[in-house]
This record gives sequence, C-alpha cells and structure tokens, in this order.
Amino acid sequence: MSNTPESSKEKPRWERILLKVSGEAFAGSDSQGIDGDTVQSIADNIVAVRETFDVSVGIVVGAGNIWRGQAGAGAGMDRSQADYMGMLATVINALALQDRLERRGQTTRVMSAIHMSQVAEPYIRRRAIRHLEKDRMVVFAGGTGNPFFTTDTTAALRAVEIEAGVVLKGTHSGTGGIYTADPKLDPTATKLDEVTHIDVLQKGLKAMDSTAITLCMDNDLPIVMFDLMGEDNVQKILRGESVGTIVQS
Repeated sequence: MSNTPESSKEKPRWERILLKVSGEAFAGSDSQGIDGDTVQSIADNIVAVRETFDVSVGIVVGAGNIWRGQAGAGAGMDRSQADYMGMLATVINALALQDRLERRGQTTRVMSAIHMSQVAEPYIRRRAIRHLEKDRMVVFAGGTGNPFFTTDTTAALRAVEIEAGVVLKGTHSGTGGIYTADPKLDPTATKLDEVTHIDVLQKGLKAMDSTAITLCMDNDLPIVMFDLMGEDNVQKILRGESVGTIVQS
C-alpha cells in the first residue's frame, strides 16, 4: 500500500491502467534471464506512479527473456507445447516483479490463466477487479491460457476485462514509440506522435500484433507505446503529456 494520502495524490488522465512489460525488459542488458537491478528499477517506476497518482494498476508480463513459443516452433517443436512453455515462463517473471513490488510495500497479487495454486491465484475477472478496488496491484501471468496468442493480446484482453482506460506498452529498446519504419534499419524513419488503430493495421506498423490492435480498436481502447525505462515516462503520460506514440480511434 502507498504511504501517500489519497487526498494529496494527483488525478491521472486514466484512473485504471494496464501496463504491459515485455519479458526482454527483465533481462536488462543481457539477452536472457532476469537481472535483479533491472526488475528493481521497473518496480521502482511503478511504485513512483502509485505514490504520485490515485490510480489502479494491472500489469501483464511477457516471457521473451526466458522462452519464446515461436522460436520453439521454428526449431521443430509443436507450437502449442512451445506456447505453453512460454506461458509458464511469464509466471516466473510475474513472481520476480511481485517480490520487488512487495519489498517496496505494495500489496500485489499474481493471477495466472494457468492454474498453479501454490504460487499464484487463478485468474477470475471479478476477483481481479476486487483486488484493484482494494488498492492492490495485480500482475497477470500465464498469457490468455491458450496457445497461439501473444502477451500483447493478453494485455489487450485483460485491459478490456478490468475496464482499464488505456494499455501502456513499455518498450525497452530505446525507440520509445511507433515509427514509419524500423529506425534501426532505416535512418529516415520518423516517429509518429499519434496514429489510429486502423492505420497500424493497414500500414503494418510495428506496435502490437494485429489481434491485440483489433481488440483495442473494437473496444475503443487507446494504446500508448513508450520507453519503459525512460525517467518518469509513465507519470508524464498520466499527466497528459506527449510521450511515445498514442494509438486511438
């Protein structure tokens, strides 16, 4: 729980947010594994948001630092099996983040779409909303519980389910937004401050997968793609400042 009185906190642009944290972000400068200092930095950023704003926070974590289902399938593994392995890996990241958040005094629940009652609660929509209403943070793990869906789609789905006002997709690559092309390959690529869901789909812009974008579009849910590791970026977004790229209808 935050030690800051609710009455002294700022009113955010959205009262409930869904933060998507990629698995690769947990690895820090390494390509794989979990870097404790990096996870602590992510947790510190989230705590700072909670101490500044009267906002409820849901978090979806990826697993790219441990395992990618598509990589396993590409190596000849059954795709469903590979995806289930990735879902289990998200639970590892969720538990690591929960530990760091609770060390900072934040009451946090991990809810998994794959049942493993010794380490996480089963995902039940009404229970998740109740946790958020009780000022607890919820880390959603286990993906959607189904193969062939990315954690981007999980983020969109959970955001709609918990009635979040926005999906904040934090990147870790330093690009901090959506570009007209891959800025690492094309030096002429320019960053877009605002774009529509349909433009992302039609132009093939690199943001989230098409299923996630379509789900957000159908539910009029905005997405902000930004640099997760940038100083105070989430606070700036919640104050209404232009950070990264906003995708909205």
